[in-house]
Amino acid sequence: MQIIDGKKISKEILDEIKKEVTMLSFTPVFCDVLVGEDPASIQYVDMKAKRAESVGISFHKAAFPASISTNDLIKEIQALNKIENMCGIIVQLPLPLHTDKQKVFDSIDSSFDVDCLGTLASEKFYNGDTKIGFPTALSCMALLDSVGLDLKTKKIVVLGRGMLVGKPVSALLQFRNLSPVVIQSKTENKEELIKNADVIISGMGQGKYITGDKIKTGAVIIDAGTSESNGGIVGDVDLESVKLVAGYVSPVPGGVGPVTVAMLLKNVLTVAKSK
Repeated sequence: MQIIDGKKISKEILDEIKKEVTMLSFTPVFCDVLVGEDPASIQYVDMKAKRAESVGISFHKAAFPASISTNDLIKEIQALNKIENMCGIIVQLPLPLHTDKQKVFDSIDSSFDVDCLGTLASEKFYNGDTKIGFPTALSCMALLDSVGLDLKTKKIVVLGRGMLVGKPVSALLQFRNLSPVVIQSKTENKEELIKNADVIISGMGQGKYITGDKIKTGAVIIDAGTSESNGGIVGDVDLESVKLVAGYVSPVPGGVGPVTVAMLLKNVLTVAKSK
């Protein structure tokens, strides 16, 4: 089994972004909206800040108390839309339970919606305009492409149909004239479909669900699932179990995650280049 090194791929993408940012006539601004004080969210926002600044993108953290109302949060985001040289706004998840998430996502100017969670940006993506796409899905495709397979000859399964991984990854594959099989909890003969797959892209969030006895020899697995286990993060793949069977696997952590941040910043660059 070979490990697909997300950190290495991320660095290559970030190096390219840095080069292109220096060629712009202005400094792009990227904003992350943080509501509340969830420690994992704060850590993730700080990491994105470091990556953005490292490629020459100006990072702006807009932090608000967990008690902020949906309407007040929308007003704050509408003000962010007007900041000079703004090229990307995202809202850090999870949001407090009382917040109307979709209304908040839709308050981001769709041309700055680099997470694609607003209705307009999402519709644009699913209609085939993938210049800006869902970062996690783009990350999965970048990791898969790094293996160098001829996907036209491969059986591809996507595990899960979530809005961040399964659904957009399936769309990206279909835009390449590929026909992935999407597997959900109620899918019949799913074990057989997984066992026959040459490529598995998983975003279920079921820790260590994919074991060596469930896959074919030489399978390529892109693991975009995350679950908490004993205070740490695990993926959908049981790495120890698949290591003698799989051909390539992206690990958790160190696979999809770092490349997702790079793809997010690539979206910011795309917006900047269109200004």
